[in-house]
Amino acid sequence: MNRVHNFSAGPAILPVEVLKKATEGLLEYKNKGRSIAEMSHRSPEYEAIDQQAKSRLTELLGLGDDFKIMFLQGGASSQFMMAPYNFLREDQTADYIDTGRWSNKAIKEAKLFGNVHRPYSSSDSGYDRVPENHELDLSDDPVYVHFTSNNTVAGTQFPSEPETDGVPLVCDASSDFLSRPIDASRYGIIYAGAQKNVGPAGVTIVIIRKDFLNRANTENVPTILQYQTHTEKIFNTPPAFNVYMVNLVLGWIQDKGGLAHFKQYNEEKAGLLYDEIDKDDFYRGAVEKDSRSIMNATFRLPSEELEQQFLEEAEEHDLYTLKGHRSVGGIRASMYNACPRESVETLVNFMDDFRAQNG
Repeated sequence: MNRVHNFSAGPAILPVEVLKKATEGLLEYKNKGRSIAEMSHRSPEYEAIDQQAKSRLTELLGLGDDFKIMFLQGGASSQFMMAPYNFLREDQTADYIDTGRWSNKAIKEAKLFGNVHRPYSSSDSGYDRVPENHELDLSDDPVYVHFTSNNTVAGTQFPSEPETDGVPLVCDASSDFLSRPIDASRYGIIYAGAQKNVGPAGVTIVIIRKDFLNRANTENVPTILQYQTHTEKIFNTPPAFNVYMVNLVLGWIQDKGGLAHFKQYNEEKAGLLYDEIDKDDFYRGAVEKDSRSIMNATFRLPSEELEQQFLEEAEEHDLYTLKGHRSVGGIRASMYNACPRESVETLVNFMDDFRAQNG
């Protein structure tokens, strides 16, 4: 099998070991004579997969028994609506830190349910940075503070959780979920589409703290959109095969050494690429250095014509999906957990050669 170097922002690269195991489960699961995709979600086999995945998440994130884990559908975009629908009333205010395209979409949805205050926005500078804690202008009594931990379009990332004076965090962690340890006690909700770092598209991981869940407003909220509906049982048919693959990825993360290992590994990979970008001004980083993402590196070349040439020649070297988001252009290299160091080294060598020939 000839694997290319895949820098897709999502759906993203998956570990080869996981893909091999998944093919076995897709054809026949544990000698049951049928695929996991054909099994009832009420079967003992699927219930075991669901519980093992939740146990693995609990261990990886260091969660106590004060958290609930759900595997939902609809992507992070559905959570832009679901979180305020459950927790933000018309007479209340939620704070939304505005650092990119996805946080802006979350703000738009939240405004349908209550008041939204932006304690910080980098929109005027093209979302080229995330705030330092002293720059946050929190409202007087927010019900929660929402932030997007990693911004895939711009290529910025919070180095740690923002300080909120004890106000629960609600986090869209889609593109750096399980890439590093976090302080879970700071969060009311963590949600993430799986397709960046944890599995294939089609399943959304939602982790909610029980005391925060108790504050939910369920009046006039449709049953399927209430978090309580999903915390004690499987309410509707889940994307069973996708959850199965998420469980395999979680096992792979554990086997490799957990989140502390991947924090170091991802920082090393990103460091190789950023060092190449910073050699001179042929490549220009798109965001401020202290806000750079270790998941999604964004940069520009001297002209759009050179960028197009770069992308075309990169594919000739099996370097794929490096085009920046359509809203900003440029180059973007996504280096999630499953992206091997070899791929980043190959990209860096190509960039060095391309500069020598075109600089």
